Parts: sequence; C-alpha cells; structure tokens
Amino acid sequence: MSDTGATVTARLDPAGAGIGIVAPFDLALDRELWRWTPEQLSLYVTRTPPLDLLVSAEMAVALRDERALATACRAVTAAAPGVMVYLCTSASFVEGLAGERQLRSVMERAGARRAVTTSGALLEALAALGARRVAVATPYDAELTARLVAFLSEAGHEVVGVASLGLRGDIWRVSRGTVCELVESLPRRDADAIVLSCTNLPTYDVIPPLEDAIGLPVVSANLATMWAALKALDALPTGRPERLFAERVRP
Repeated sequence: MSDTGATVTARLDPAGAGIGIVAPFDLALDRELWRWTPEQLSLYVTRTPPLDLLVSAEMAVALRDERALATACRAVTAAAPGVMVYLCTSASFVEGLAGERQLRSVMERAGARRAVTTSGALLEALAALGARRVAVATPYDAELTARLVAFLSEAGHEVVGVASLGLRGDIWRVSRGTVCELVESLPRRDADAIVLSCTNLPTYDVIPPLEDAIGLPVVSANLATMWAALKALDALPTGRPERLFAERVRP
C-alpha cells in the first residue's frame, strides 16, 4: 500500500497585526471599537474581573488593580498584538499623570510591545490637534469629573467649560440624542476642542455631525484610544470623517 500522505510547509504571517484590548468588566461597546478598526486588523479583547461598585472615583481607583491588569495583558499576548490598550478613561486619569505612566509600565512588564491607556491617548490626540484649551463633557458625577479636569490641567490644558450627566451606572445606555445635548450644553468659548470622556459612552455616530455643527474637533475616549493604537501600528486609515483622522494632523 503506497503512502499517499503529504506534508505542507506552513507559511506564517508576521505577528503584530492586531490590537490587544484590556477593558473594564462593564464595557458594553465592543462593536463601537470594531467600527474604527480597519478590515486588515483584529482586536483581541479581554476584561478585568467584575467589581461590585458604582461608577465613581472609588471604582476608578479599584480598576487600577495592577495584578488584574497584568493578568489580562498576559491573557492577550498569545495573539501577539502589536500594541496593547487599557481601555479605561477613569482608571488612567484618576491618579494624575504619574498614575497613567504607572499603568503603562505595568502593561509593558506584562508583555505589551507598546502600551496605550485611554487617558494617555486623549493627551496624544489633543497634542496632534494642537488643542490647549478644551471643553470637557462626561457622564460622571461631580467628583470623578473634577479628577478628569485636574488630569488635563496637570498636562497643561486649560479647561474652559464642563458639563456632566451625573451618572453612576448604565452609561452605555445613554442615547445619541443625550450625548449631543450634553456637548451642545458645554460652555466652549475659546475652546480648541471638545473632550468626551468614558469608554462606555456611545460616541461613534455623533462625532462627525457634532464637529460639523459646532465647528470644533470632538475627541471621545474610544476615538482617541483607537486612533492612538492605529497610529502606533502605522495603520491610520484615510478618508475617515472625524477631524482627528484628518490628513493635517497625521504624524
């Protein structure tokens, strides 16, 4: 009986063509992230363990658990993503610039090739836009909103207006209309850009119309994070409607 078996030599695509994402346990907007992802790239998403806390400064501090973050990063490294993201705004701003740097250090020690946090991405996006004076809209309560303002101020930005929804849960259920009303209510005289905080706040569909209506760049948490991750991979797409992706602010 003849041997009819065959051996095929496997050809492997280069590693790094993807984005690793560590998200808080309550993220409900995975689809929004995919909508910003070019077809040739993949997202590898995992979550931190659940917390029995309302959205607050206390929860933001708890989401800084270094062991949980490192474990989640290691869980994603099997896919060899070219960049690793901690997709949480509040955890990455609640302890200031030093706290943001510390989270990136934890991620790198856990195997991230390149580490991005959402609040770090917001600063990077504002720098790309040349925006120093910002108006800030959040779904948070007053205390957590104030911590974001302090973070931006520490980074050298002047916050010219603030508006918030005062929510401590169910942020992902906020309607598009409410997001638009929140931004439109902002005092924004002399602002260079609008910052929309929270990765659980739906913003994908409202950014281009808001930018057209108010004449300013609108930088949401998820937009900034995905932009920074794609920039780290040298994979920024062309032809997108958001001002952050415009040719004039490309590196």
